[in-house]
Amino acid sequence: MTRLSLRWRLVVAGAAAIIVALGLAAAGLAALFAGHVERRAIAELEVHLDQVLAGLTRDQSGRLLVAPPADPRFRRPYGGLYWQIDLAGDTLRSRSLWDHRLALPPDEVADGAVHVHRIGGPGDAPLLALERMVSLPAPLGGGRVRAAVALNAAELDAARNAFLADLAPYLGLLAAALIAAGWVQVGIGLRPMRRIGSRVAAIRSGRAHRIGEDWPAEVRPLATELDGLLAAREADIMRARARAGDLAHGLKTPLQALMGEAGRLSQAGDAAHAESIEAIARAMQRHVDRELARTRVAAGAAASRCDPAEVCGRVIEVARRTAAGERLAWHLDGGAQIPMAAIDAADLAEALGALVENAARHARSRVELAVRYAAGEVSVAVRDDGPGIEPDLLEKVTARGMRLDEAGTGLGLAIAADIAEAAGGRLVLANREKGLEASLLLPVAAP
Repeated sequence: MTRLSLRWRLVVAGAAAIIVALGLAAAGLAALFAGHVERRAIAELEVHLDQVLAGLTRDQSGRLLVAPPADPRFRRPYGGLYWQIDLAGDTLRSRSLWDHRLALPPDEVADGAVHVHRIGGPGDAPLLALERMVSLPAPLGGGRVRAAVALNAAELDAARNAFLADLAPYLGLLAAALIAAGWVQVGIGLRPMRRIGSRVAAIRSGRAHRIGEDWPAEVRPLATELDGLLAAREADIMRARARAGDLAHGLKTPLQALMGEAGRLSQAGDAAHAESIEAIARAMQRHVDRELARTRVAAGAAASRCDPAEVCGRVIEVARRTAAGERLAWHLDGGAQIPMAAIDAADLAEALGALVENAARHARSRVELAVRYAAGEVSVAVRDDGPGIEPDLLEKVTARGMRLDEAGTGLGLAIAADIAEAAGGRLVLANREKGLEASLLLPVAAP
């Protein structure tokens, strides 16, 4: 039950409640119908009892006789309708009783009072019996007689069962209609939950910034808390960016001082120490640049968009003016109908700059950039005609959880990978027939 969705939980619980309620209603209706049928049967038995008593006569010998009622069931053996009259020392019975005698309970019945009993009848059939004590008038010889008529109670049970059989299809249709109505009601009631999921997805993709307040009263507290959480997250990101900027500015002066000190040492003839200090300063500067790039991209990637082919063109123009790029042939294949990529143009340029710098450093004569769109991703590939990466090192670089700088490939590829991951994409490296191909796979920007 805990794994069921809210819709199924509500629908199953509602269906169970409907079935139980209709079952109780069916039982109640059956009881009401049975009571009504029994009352009608008792009224019919009272009429038969009056007919039996009205038919009492004496023959010439003084023997008490009964003119049987007109209902033929009294004359058919075990016909389901019976009468019996007990008087002192004698018992008169209907032909339908045949050789059976009504076993009336030994109770005291006042003259004219009527008692109703459930007794056994012929063949152990259940009977509904009605009895009355009557004082006979003088022309009939006086005295008291105990008169009773009985009806086969199985007929009453059959009538109740037939009523339930007729009622069952309608109850089934009613249950189906109520369950369907419950399904629709639950769907309408849970529609805000689907809307809030879509709104969160829109925030994640950058198409919206807040959940909003246009929600039912039950959902509005959740929306308000989510908006508060988003606002707190944005504030944390802004503070992180500010701290990263402060850190960069705080390190800028010491790094410049180190570079100046290295220059003075070089002028003083201590070139070895000067080169060591410069290497340390440059490494620190690259790490600072990397962390700043990661912080900046993580803060604004969701709402960013750019034309990857245009960015590639700008990066190539810059690379051609470098010492390493002047000797190479550069080629750009921009593709056709390439959608916008979900990354800031400056961030993509920084990532491509790192890849292009690496390609220019290892290429022999040519560097190619290609922009493609496939499987819902924008691919920006940089391929050189150099020696590529050793297979063992490439396997380490592409292993899950391996940092590119830890694998010994330098910070250029590591920064490109960080920028791609912060934008929701990834960096893929592969040795091709001629050289290394580094591909940035980026998500497509929302319309």
